[in-house]
Amino acid sequence: MFENIELPLLIGLVVALISTGVVAGVLAGLLGVGGGIVIVPVLFHILPFFNVDNDVRIHVAVGTSLATIILTSISSARSHHKKGAIDWPLLKRWGPAIFIGVLGGTWAASIADAFVLTLVFAVLALIVAANMAFRPENAHLSDTLPASPIKELLGVFIGWFSAMMGIGGGTFTVPILTLFKYPIRQAVGTASAIGLIIAIPGTTGFLISGFSADNLPPGNIGYVNILGFLAIVPMTILFAPLGAHIAHSINTNRLKKLFAFFLFVTSIRMFYDLM
Repeated sequence: MFENIELPLLIGLVVALISTGVVAGVLAGLLGVGGGIVIVPVLFHILPFFNVDNDVRIHVAVGTSLATIILTSISSARSHHKKGAIDWPLLKRWGPAIFIGVLGGTWAASIADAFVLTLVFAVLALIVAANMAFRPENAHLSDTLPASPIKELLGVFIGWFSAMMGIGGGTFTVPILTLFKYPIRQAVGTASAIGLIIAIPGTTGFLISGFSADNLPPGNIGYVNILGFLAIVPMTILFAPLGAHIAHSINTNRLKKLFAFFLFVTSIRMFYDLM
């Protein structure tokens, strides 16, 4: 994996991975987004420096991201639980539907080619960016969550596309819950726990489906890259509690708009790569 890579470049890549872990950890605790929405595009763009084949780099980015979210979600959820910000009854009711969605999304990602999986990420990242940037803060569809089976279908949607994108559930969970006038801090806290429901089966699926893949780089177990995992995870664990602490002490509206701009640029860059 490291053949023909100069030492300064290798050091720079490791620094980039560690920095990614710091940002992902803070965002995981702050916005309940699981960090994957940062990790996947960063890995997608730096993996070519490791001579990773274009046919598998999005799968490696997604699989590695899901693996990091397991520990990030535990760290973030513990911090939010201490503040009483996780709605455990909702999690128990919604969990099975999300789990089913994860199984479907992981299967779909395993059979999708690189073009389709990259397109899915680019399109949904653009939608998430638009929601963050332009949705009025007090915009609501209803004062309560929808009844069955709509609520369950929303759970399947969250699990399915979160698994395909390699992200924690917060990227979709928080906007959906707040559309139904759910308190933002509880939405973020609950989303941090949902990330665990997504990450464990999702990672398992990418580990298994990647065993038979061709052109995987050395250092991979299935679609999970061990170097990326080891460089990112310690930082996400350390900095997720900081993000959770900040979430309970500041107004995050301006940060959301800056993050939306990052997602917009990321999405456009992925569309450019596809063309």
